[in-house]
Amino acid sequence: MMSLAQMAEAVLRTADGREKTALSRGFAEQWRAARADGTHPEIGHATPPLHPARPDAPELLSPREVPRRRPGSPEGRIALLHAVAHIELNAVDLHWDIIARFTDTKMPIGFYDDWVKAADEESKHFNLMSDCLEALGSHYGALPAHAGMWRAAEDTVDDFMGRLAVVPMVLEARGLDVTPGMIEIFKRAKADQAVAALEVIYAEEVHHVAYGSKWFHFLCGRHELDPTEKFHALVRTYFHGQLKPPFNEEKRAEAGIPPDFYWPLAEKM
Repeated sequence: MMSLAQMAEAVLRTADGREKTALSRGFAEQWRAARADGTHPEIGHATPPLHPARPDAPELLSPREVPRRRPGSPEGRIALLHAVAHIELNAVDLHWDIIARFTDTKMPIGFYDDWVKAADEESKHFNLMSDCLEALGSHYGALPAHAGMWRAAEDTVDDFMGRLAVVPMVLEARGLDVTPGMIEIFKRAKADQAVAALEVIYAEEVHHVAYGSKWFHFLCGRHELDPTEKFHALVRTYFHGQLKPPFNEEKRAEAGIPPDFYWPLAEKM
């Protein structure tokens, strides 16, 4: 059997979104089955690529070049679903990358349980968004997408704690802030399939943010660091810009991120 790190690298080197997520979900099932038997695949080591394989489409543009569409229109709602699909595909790679890239840091088996589960759920989320797009006569790759999604991974390629701070605790936490508004947009449009898919994503993303917080605090404890001070220092180092309110304080608290983590980093309202 492949090691878990080799599985992660295989996902990262698969370009097509549907193929990538099928491989991801298959590896997650192998991991769960082995853990249920009281065993697990060797964690092992891998040589993950700096950039994951990507399909020829969508065209990747700088954030300023991505066309803005009004979410109240059918075209705008398709664009919004496409943007979420792009985020979810990047999340699949981000969660497998953290497994493959930081194997030199010895972690409890629960760390790998959490990130395999998160990668599996992100794969499901991409497929839910792709299904919504196809039901509307579109598909992932039909529109241009944000080219900066992988920057956080590049910036933290050698910093495990930085990766945990910036990806789940900043970028995914932002999803908790904005997803309720997206759900309302699709409710007003009576787009039941999209509403159901986004509600699944919203519920499960809380856990992904919580995994980041849990293991960030674990490493702070291992190294006798103050979690709040360390989080502020890492975000100021690796996150480009200030955090943007309003914040979903209830869901952030549920995920283990108290207000004193993010409000000192927020731009003035």
